[in-house]
Amino acid sequence: MQNIWYKNAVIYCVDVETFQDSNGDGVGDFRGLKDRLDYIAGLGATCIWLLPFFATPNRDNGYDISDYYAVDPRLGTLGDFVEFTRLANERGLRIIVDLVVNHTSDRHPWFEAAVSDRQSAWRDWYLWSDEQPADHAEGMVFPGHQKTTWTWDDRAGAYYFHRFYEFEPDLNIANPAVREEIERIMGVWLQLGVSGFRVDAVPFVIETRPREGEWVRHYDYLGELRAFMSWRRGDAVMLAEANVTPDEVADYVGDGDRMNMMFNFIVNQRLFLALARDDARPLAAALRDLPGLPQRCQWASFLRNHDELDLGRLDPAEREACFARFAPDPDMRLYGRGIRRRLAPMLGNDRRRLELAYSLMFSLPGSPVLWYGEEIGMGDDLCQPERSAVRTPMQWSDERHGGFTAARDPVRPVIADGPFGYDRVNVAAQQRDRRSLLSWVQAAARVRRGLPELGWGGCELLETGEDTVLAHRARWRGRTSVILHNLGPDPREVTLPDLSDGGRRLQDVFSDADYDGPVDSDGPVRLSGYGYRWLQLTAA
Repeated sequence: MQNIWYKNAVIYCVDVETFQDSNGDGVGDFRGLKDRLDYIAGLGATCIWLLPFFATPNRDNGYDISDYYAVDPRLGTLGDFVEFTRLANERGLRIIVDLVVNHTSDRHPWFEAAVSDRQSAWRDWYLWSDEQPADHAEGMVFPGHQKTTWTWDDRAGAYYFHRFYEFEPDLNIANPAVREEIERIMGVWLQLGVSGFRVDAVPFVIETRPREGEWVRHYDYLGELRAFMSWRRGDAVMLAEANVTPDEVADYVGDGDRMNMMFNFIVNQRLFLALARDDARPLAAALRDLPGLPQRCQWASFLRNHDELDLGRLDPAEREACFARFAPDPDMRLYGRGIRRRLAPMLGNDRRRLELAYSLMFSLPGSPVLWYGEEIGMGDDLCQPERSAVRTPMQWSDERHGGFTAARDPVRPVIADGPFGYDRVNVAAQQRDRRSLLSWVQAAARVRRGLPELGWGGCELLETGEDTVLAHRARWRGRTSVILHNLGPDPREVTLPDLSDGGRRLQDVFSDADYDGPVDSDGPVRLSGYGYRWLQLTAA
């Protein structure tokens, strides 16, 4: 039977470059990350997702790859990676890595060969046009920071296509040789011990364009990738970065034979609208719209990650409500659709609201994904360009540069001033404080892993009669959990529908306050302002 480990996983996302420097050159590396594995395991994580660590000119945080088979020398060697993977596996931590195959760096040897000779075999690995297409100003991923999707190259004597930055030319997925190479890339890293891939920009990966006509998405290609991966390693996973509508989800997961997991952008955007309005109804609506997944598939629940908070699928009024609450300064916004801030500053560093948000992430359908530093409430650096604002070095202690590096100049400035400076927000201080956010996250992850019904069971919304209160039930193999969240600042008391099953009662297993004993299975249930209660149905 297939090991569906990802159904009840806790995933911790790391940028090697900014996590821990071991040799004093100012850049994080695999040896430094290896030394922090006990910390990650202690958080309650079961899987580490690594941002790109491959050879790169590093103009886009490593997403501009110049060699898929080599480790960026600044981060270590291939031997360092293998040693890191071995030690992670010893601690029960799986590793998934970014698969970035929509585009390469313009300094990749494939592109260099393609531009140097029209007759080169590499020419058809990319997309070309002798004239600039009429739609060259459409479909840009980074509007305001990108002028076109078709850029002229003098050496090639033609325009090349790029959905992202001009130094990231798109690969031609219609070319069988490109597809074979992608499988070769996957095969190498699977052989080196990874448990799967977070697939970057999936909707673009599967698109082809005829000489004349509209872009066409080839969903069957996802099945080809899945079949190859599963043949090489049966328990490996593909996690899709695909911000799609509910009616499109089935195309990406198929009958459970395409993508194993999908980031839950559908719920994520509505969750932030609900937080902005202190109103549970937008989130409840998103959960009602959420399509069911095949049993072998799973959602990946998240709050913030390494990119902007993408609010592109909200309508303009809803997006403005989020901007007004979480990003009142235009410099806090990005690409006209997103917010380039970490969670703690977005929520005013309000501990109650932070716990509420994380409680939602840990308890809603799917496996939670945590961006490094969020567990201690790190801040953002809006002086950094674009998405780099949320990619500052990890703050380990109150030592110089937050204990990230002994170098004079770190790869990026460590946040040093204000309420989120490393002297105030760091791992060492929070490890000594049982009431810290770090201690709370550790407890939440531990409880979450002990409630497999949250990963395996469905999400049944329960009527509460209160606009600010969200309640849902998860059931699996005779286990039942009932989770309540009050998204408003004022206390609420709600009466649940009768949940009795053999005279059982609801017992708190995780909550924001010490509520008085178990409650009857048909309520009432008290909640403090921004309160949450995880209840389990137990014998009376």
